[in-house]
Amino acid sequence: MKKIYHSSTCTTNQRILKEIKPKKDVILQDIKTEAITPAQIDEMKKLAGSYEALFSRVALKYRSMGLNEKVLSEKDYRKLILSEYTFLKRPVMIVDDVIFIGNTKKVIESAKQALK
Repeated sequence: MKKIYHSSTCTTNQRILKEIKPKKDVILQDIKTEAITPAQIDEMKKLAGSYEALFSRVALKYRSMGLNEKVLSEKDYRKLILSEYTFLKRPVMIVDDVIFIGNTKKVIESAKQALK
């Protein structure tokens, strides 16, 4: 399975999708319009090793909700990602059983190679 979880309104995600040029065999899921399911986040966690690895600390709500002053558990990370799509570090790309999380140059290059 090849799948990319992204936000269509995020300019960084738009740029990355243009750069990657996913083929027709890649499933694109806009997490803003099609919410992540508990099964999907659990699958991502299994591949990533933790919910924390999937959690974005640069989301605007992270500071506004005072989360930066709290110690969060894995249960908290899962709940927050499911309740607010902006807490998922984007994009998340899954190619077979390998996961690529975030938008660093190294991650994007690795994902491009895997998607070829």
